[in-house]
Amino acid sequence: MSHQTGIHATAELREFLVNARRGDVRAMKIVIRSEQLVLGAYRHLSQSWDRDYDPCVLPLLDSLEPCYILLRLDTHNQQGYEWLFISWSPDQSPVRMKMVYAATRATLKKEFGGSHIKDELFGTTQEDVCFQGYLRHLSSCSNPAPLTVAEQELSQIKATEDERRRVAAPSGRGKGKTEISVESKPPTLQGLAFPVQEEAKQALQHFKQRRINYIQLKLDTERETIELVHTSPTETRELPARIPADTPRYHLFLYKHSHQGQSTEAVVFIYSMPGYSCSIKERMLYSSCKNRLLEEVEKIYRIEVTKKMEIDSGEGLTEEYLYEEVHPKPQALKQVFTKPKGPVGKRGNRRVIRGAGENGEES
Repeated sequence: MSHQTGIHATAELREFLVNARRGDVRAMKIVIRSEQLVLGAYRHLSQSWDRDYDPCVLPLLDSLEPCYILLRLDTHNQQGYEWLFISWSPDQSPVRMKMVYAATRATLKKEFGGSHIKDELFGTTQEDVCFQGYLRHLSSCSNPAPLTVAEQELSQIKATEDERRRVAAPSGRGKGKTEISVESKPPTLQGLAFPVQEEAKQALQHFKQRRINYIQLKLDTERETIELVHTSPTETRELPARIPADTPRYHLFLYKHSHQGQSTEAVVFIYSMPGYSCSIKERMLYSSCKNRLLEEVEKIYRIEVTKKMEIDSGEGLTEEYLYEEVHPKPQALKQVFTKPKGPVGKRGNRRVIRGAGENGEES
């Protein structure tokens, strides 16, 4: 996945990260300054990771500014020590600042090395990210909440589609072939439910909480998953540039505007398919997955989509166009049909037909 905001780590920070992964650093705080990721502070090892947790992490938190905190655990994998990645985003911090930090998180993970990160934790209060908060997080992961009705339905749909694909897959010459006639259609075209990957799920949660205002998603047609492309903060005037000219995408945009003198917002879902420059396979898969993705967005993540749009390019995706799509004008009353006037000009002498008399002569 590409960098999401264009914000990168400084050379000094990259060097520190390399040393920290193999040194005696217990925790480090990383912040954004002048559109760069820089080291804010760090703490050395003192005791075991659980005893060091609160003394090292809590003093690094600022109630007005987001940050990232990396805490070294005492467990190992093939890459070395494992780390906990904490995203701190206090409610009191400015919305745009929170959006920038949320959109840059994946960049920092890539700079640090995702294989070193064992777990992630997000919080807006100290109770979320303190040691007890992390234990609650671990407990919720090991004992997930029961599925909602919508989640159960989606799970059943996905299992059914998997079974259909398995049965339809060729298993040998003359066997396992799917017969196709004018009466039958490929079962997968009824609507697919590709699983949404973890980063995309987190982005949807952040979007629901209004921590970000734009999400771009793509299909990994080989792995059959829905992946996050980026969540760059986006103004309405920047939206046309977010639409790729050569590949399909799904977009969620929080359209903030004024309507009838009141500030309001609307969630717009955009399905962009750039004509026939895409392969038939891509066109079929994106079209088939769209409705199931929307169902998950609306039912599981409780994101109310105001307007659903299908476009082939970003051209014309202006403020005026969005406004008219979200607030369509009432249809004008149809004019009452009136009999058209006759042609203008001489129509000849008027012909008078007289009634017939008793003898059949004109009277």
